[in-house]
Amino acid sequence: MKRLQADHLLEPSAPDLLLSPSEGGDGLLSELEYPADRGNWTGKLDFLLSCIGYCVGLGNVWRFPYRTYVNGGGAFLIPYFIMLAICGIPIFFMELSLGQFSSLGPLAVWKISPFFKGVGVGTILIVSLVAIYYNMIIAYVLFYLFSSLTSDLPWEHCGNWWNTERCLDHKAAANRSGYGLNTTGTVSPSEEYWSRRVLHIQGSSGVGHPGAVRWNLCLCLLLSWVIVYLCILKGVKSSGKVVYFTATFPYVILLMLLVRGVTLDGAWLGIKFYLTPQFDHLLTSKVWIEAALQIFYSLGVGFGGLLTFASYNTFHQNIYRDTFIVTLGNAFTSILAGFAIFSVLGYMSQELGVPVNQVAQAGPGLAFVVYPQAMTMLPLAPLWSFLFFFMLLTLGLDSQFAFMETIVTAVTDEFPYFLRPRKALLSACVSIAMFLMGLILTTEGGMYWLVLFDDYSAGFGVMVVVITSCFVISQIYSVQRFSRDIRMMLGFEPGVYFTTCWRFLSPFTMVALLVYSIVKYQPSEYGTYKFPRWAEVLGILMGLFPCLMVPAGMGLALLREEGTFMQRLRQAIRPAPDWGPALEENRTGIYVNTLAGCQSPRPLMVHMRKYGGVTSYENTAMELDKEMEEDEESTI
Repeated sequence: MKRLQADHLLEPSAPDLLLSPSEGGDGLLSELEYPADRGNWTGKLDFLLSCIGYCVGLGNVWRFPYRTYVNGGGAFLIPYFIMLAICGIPIFFMELSLGQFSSLGPLAVWKISPFFKGVGVGTILIVSLVAIYYNMIIAYVLFYLFSSLTSDLPWEHCGNWWNTERCLDHKAAANRSGYGLNTTGTVSPSEEYWSRRVLHIQGSSGVGHPGAVRWNLCLCLLLSWVIVYLCILKGVKSSGKVVYFTATFPYVILLMLLVRGVTLDGAWLGIKFYLTPQFDHLLTSKVWIEAALQIFYSLGVGFGGLLTFASYNTFHQNIYRDTFIVTLGNAFTSILAGFAIFSVLGYMSQELGVPVNQVAQAGPGLAFVVYPQAMTMLPLAPLWSFLFFFMLLTLGLDSQFAFMETIVTAVTDEFPYFLRPRKALLSACVSIAMFLMGLILTTEGGMYWLVLFDDYSAGFGVMVVVITSCFVISQIYSVQRFSRDIRMMLGFEPGVYFTTCWRFLSPFTMVALLVYSIVKYQPSEYGTYKFPRWAEVLGILMGLFPCLMVPAGMGLALLREEGTFMQRLRQAIRPAPDWGPALEENRTGIYVNTLAGCQSPRPLMVHMRKYGGVTSYENTAMELDKEMEEDEESTI
């Protein structure tokens, strides 16, 4: 490279205005090295289905329905859709725009303001922690999926080696009594199957004594990582095809479960319990916070997945339309899942003769205890059980694809010359490392560690990431400039709704969420088990460590600059010289001639003058040229 630079200085040349790096012939440009092609989605629906698969996950099935009935039933939908409008849709569109404009992952995208690159590092740490335990949940699903391949479900009756004297077949007992069932002091077969057979949690005395590795769970975890690796082997070119099945098939099963559920006796009891509005709940702040949290985690903002997926789009992909399709589709799916779940729970409550609130749970309790028990009461129970867990498997895999693609893309974008041609090898190394780190979750006390990961790894850190991102876009980079970047891509600027949310409503709401989570902090627990103080401290550190990357990145950015403190700060905050669209033909105005090897002062303009054919996007580019250059001159 030094020899090439020296030759270039000794023999200056006036390159053809239409010359591009890929058309350099035998001259200087042909000898320059360029990183391997980053790639794009290969189909029109790849990106849209990947986003739908990423957002529509396990939380839509096992968290939203329970959170709805606890927080006012149908009345909860009012704050839910308000928070979707204030936080969900604007931040979702912001992440997609940032990724598509730059064609960079969550680390390299901070060329927009290198002073805040620590936010990207924190994002990768958070996603890595989540990916480790999320695949363990998929391993549990695989365990139940294989267990459903029998004529009689193993959690249907008592009398197995893992059952205790407290085990009571609630359905059989209810049929014998003929009236309401008193379940005090008893445990259902499905609950003991989960805790004593699958987890074998009786072999562990707590988080500090995890016990032996459960080899059946270990093999399921290995299988889940193999499936994920094979699906992301070729990056978005392979995962983009897999989602055609994994993002659509859950809807087929969900509709089947819904139709079967609403035709059961007592289904209306569950649906009524699910949606009966209690408007007095709207007067409490807790309901509004819960609605915002549900939107926040359901859409997956702040985890880097949306930004990563959008970075593989073509420059003019209509992400404005995609934003509304995905966010509203995600909300519709959550509501639909509530009908499918609570219709079956209503049937279950009628069969057992107990109120719905005694069988309704959230999280793993719903997926691995309550719903499997409900399946045993249906004709063809193994079939319905298999379909349910296969749906959970496809829902979980889509999200895991996004987590892994985020990590791999972030690293390869930082070292494109070396790692981009070896992306498959890097994916294998990451998968193996995370499998090994997840082995602690396959022990007899692995559920204690999973709860610790789930409670602390993502909550606090993701909120800090989103708040900082909103601050950088609205205050440092400026909403005006960001809107003009979007205009370069889409041909129009976002309206007052988006700009107001980016400036005020979204960040203020996120700050309120952060304060609420700190004020209402409660130590983790699993059932009756209370975590020791050292485990609680470890969890807090797990949540704080990604946040510490932000000030660490700020300090490193200042050290890389020269001059006084204020000079270093101004230089570190402003966008990097090569910030902008990835392809030279998409660079106009202040983004012209900032790519390595760029020869044309205005490649797009020259192309239009010679070949004609001005499109709407190119017309927008010409209008933006003058505006952006005037802004740049005014700032100087």
